Amino acid sequence: MPPYQTMPFHLRTERLLLRPWGESDAAELRALHSERGKGTPTVEHTRSLIAKQLTATATTGIALLPLQRREEGDFIGYCGLTIGRSTLEEPEIAYELFRRAHGRGYATEAAEAVLDAARATGRRRLWATVGTWNTPSFRVLEKLGFGRDHLSTEDSGEVAWLTRSLP
Repeated sequence: MPPYQTMPFHLRTERLLLRPWGESDAAELRALHSERGKGTPTVEHTRSLIAKQLTATATTGIALLPLQRREEGDFIGYCGLTIGRSTLEEPEIAYELFRRAHGRGYATEAAEAVLDAARATGRRRLWATVGTWNTPSFRVLEKLGFGRDHLSTEDSGEVAWLTRSLP
């Protein structure tokens, strides 16, 4: 396995700041997860998710990072790299934003910064998995140059697997 550099954990774009998780992010992450329509997780559960994410980041050198609008300073979601359904060598790019932040190009802007960060680690390819119903995510991934690879069926429904080479 080739050695990979640790991904940068502080990324800045024109409108966004991506940074490491803090305990203060628990309330916002909990609210974001409640928008999924499957109930609201407990504060303890959300704090444990953040702790697990920080531990995984320390182990893997890749991270999902909170997204903050630079001017407003508010948490609007997260974006980054994760093993997810993939591998450490070819991780998945993932993002989730509050509905109020949809349709403004934030996911694309954040994901472009994460692509650059992934490239800086020395990786050659990334994956993305998305429910086939999620048209907005497909538009983001298309703009980023991801192409469809295959479909799988999970308990949650049909999932499209997309991939992108990192030249």
